[in-house]
Amino acid sequence: MAEDYYKILGVERSATKDEIKRAYKKLAKQLHPDVNKSPDAEKKFKELNEAANVLNDDQKRAHYDRFGSAQQGGGQRAGGPGAGGYSDFSGFSGGTSDFGDFNDIFESFFGGQTGGGSRSSRRQSRGSDLLFETEITLEEAAFGTSKTVQIPKHESCSHCSGKGYVRDADAKTCQTCHGTGQVVQQQRTPFGIFQTQSVCRNCGGSGHVIQTPCPECDGEGKVKVNKKIEVQIPAGIEDGQRLRVRGEGEAGPRGTASGDLFVQVSITEHDIFERDGSDIYCSISISFSQAALGDEVVVQTLKGKAKLTIPAGTQPGTLFKMKGKGLPSLQGFGEGDEYVRVEVDVPTKISKKQRELLESLDETLGNERGQATEQKREKGGKSFFERVKEALD
Repeated sequence: MAEDYYKILGVERSATKDEIKRAYKKLAKQLHPDVNKSPDAEKKFKELNEAANVLNDDQKRAHYDRFGSAQQGGGQRAGGPGAGGYSDFSGFSGGTSDFGDFNDIFESFFGGQTGGGSRSSRRQSRGSDLLFETEITLEEAAFGTSKTVQIPKHESCSHCSGKGYVRDADAKTCQTCHGTGQVVQQQRTPFGIFQTQSVCRNCGGSGHVIQTPCPECDGEGKVKVNKKIEVQIPAGIEDGQRLRVRGEGEAGPRGTASGDLFVQVSITEHDIFERDGSDIYCSISISFSQAALGDEVVVQTLKGKAKLTIPAGTQPGTLFKMKGKGLPSLQGFGEGDEYVRVEVDVPTKISKKQRELLESLDETLGNERGQATEQKREKGGKSFFERVKEALD
């Protein structure tokens, strides 16, 4: 994301967890919507929570420091991988926000209430997550890229800041739940008093009953848009991994938190390389003379062409390693290798002179092999050049 989490919290990049928590506690008291009535208080409070959530987690913080983003790899698919597709991702197990220890700080001075409703209610009423699928090439996976995706979704109405009404006078506190958004019911049982809590049906959990709806959203608090979102795809990403773009899912009801956008990445099949983790594999063909005498050949890599030395006497199927020519590790731990498999190209047609030369060479090598070769032939074995001659016939 574009926000600078350190700047939001007002701390240095070297800040400890204790310093981050102190900064969060101080700012949360100032920015919470129950205390701060400025129009952008809720937005700033959400940004503050997100910044604290990321910087208090060692893994998320390391990823953010490296990539400038905390994104790491249900619903019904609405488009194929080729052209990109999105889907409602509500109910996704990783969809809700979790601020860890910051919830304890929050409850210590707000009693668990979040702007007219309980903290658990706020989480449950967040917007749905969305899933979008996109394709990239192996080269894009190797070096990282950015993709602009267009998502049809609901966003919070800017005219009423997602509340569904413009002026405070346009809504009244719900008399059923007294502005909490929750209704508590008690039942006496043989084992004592059993208490349940549910969303208020009269106000839908918002804590307010709208008298004059917002003219832009008709009181819904959200509007339909086609939004273009730029997604940063890190180098080393693997096929099928998902990236999370926080807050770019469906808008929540009546100004509550938006869901997240998940981008699932598919890597197209490459014409030359096959991938195995951070390593890549390819095959090249060399002539019989190159295999026998050795040579220096040019092979393709992800970064362009490179030279590979073929030693004399190379056998068909030999695998050569080109160190560091593979893909980078997504965690930043070095790069993979490129493995080149050598196949010897045996010609299907040769001239009379070429045949005589091969026969002469086979005879020379046969004499040098001496008794070992003769013993092999007695047992029915055939020399390499005999096999070559048979293939050429």
